[in-house]
Amino acid sequence: MMRMLACDGEGVRMEVYLPLSVALAGQGLRAGQTVIGYYALDLTEANKGKPLEPVRVTMSADKKTVTVDQYTRGLPRTQIPVRGGTVDFDQRFAKRAKCGPFQSQDPNFGN
Repeated sequence: MMRMLACDGEGVRMEVYLPLSVALAGQGLRAGQTVIGYYALDLTEANKGKPLEPVRVTMSADKKTVTVDQYTRGLPRTQIPVRGGTVDFDQRFAKRAKCGPFQSQDPNFGN
């Protein structure tokens, strides 16, 4: 697995990981492609750990947005601009999260 997206919220960090076979493919995640990856919600500051959960990750046909479907928890799908932006993953912990560009492994994207 390789981290393909990193987002920072208020006291929480979210990360999306994809299989190496996708992350290292020549074109990465193709338009319209859906793969199973993992979503990490880092609640270390709240003493709740960093759980991983499987998610469906889909690249839009126009390659402008990535959709993260947290299907195991029944949450609404989150659409994230490929170039990065501010999004809400869920209403409990991950509101107004600032996300860096998709397929960016730079941990200092916002600094």
